[in-house]
Amino acid sequence: MRKFLVVLDDSRECLNAMRFAAMRAAKTKGGVTILSVIPPDEFNHWIGVGDIMREEARERIHAHYEVFAKWMRDRHDVDPELVIREGDVVNEILDQVKADEDIGVLVLGAASGKKGPGPLVSQLSRGSGSLPIPVTIVPGDLSKERLEEIT
Repeated sequence: MRKFLVVLDDSRECLNAMRFAAMRAAKTKGGVTILSVIPPDEFNHWIGVGDIMREEARERIHAHYEVFAKWMRDRHDVDPELVIREGDVVNEILDQVKADEDIGVLVLGAASGKKGPGPLVSQLSRGSGSLPIPVTIVPGDLSKERLEEIT
């Protein structure tokens, strides 16, 4: 089964990436892996405090994931899996792609506006020629209706 890998973060454009991944997975009988990466610099505190903050970050991720997962299950009959990793986002995405050979497409949401598509899209598109899978970049301001038309 081909899976779509989508990154869960706090960006607005993440929503359209999730929508696109779910719609494509439903139409192609594929799956969705939702990856959330906790940056290591969030926990550069005392050991006990860092552990508490790490657990709180995981709880926030699970709560955020459940919203998307329920929508994917109810609306598109897609049951996504959640993967949480810690480290540099780009490195963790690449490591996840290497670790799961069923992942066939990386789906990223691009920010709209004067600041550019966002740091993740910028970093990964620079090295896209050496990525082992295709990358789909979904405009963050695309309407839900337009997404349905193109998927």
